[in-house]
Amino acid sequence: AEKVTSLGKDWHRPCLRCEKCNKTLTSGGHAEHNGKPYCNHPCYAALFGPKGFGRGGAESHTFK
Repeated sequence: AEKVTSLGKDWHRPCLRCEKCNKTLTSGGHAEHNGKPYCNHPCYAALFGPKGFGRGGAESHTFK
């Protein structure tokens, strides 16, 4: 399997996945929070971005 390096660790390409939605991510094409990878939209924006309608571009996504 191919190796990718992200968040200071080596990953198998299929193992680098969004912590919330489980989508496969690319090295450098994602966001990080507390050492865990997240896709930029919608997960990271909805979970950790600015709150309020029309902010962060994730109005239609609500995570609890």
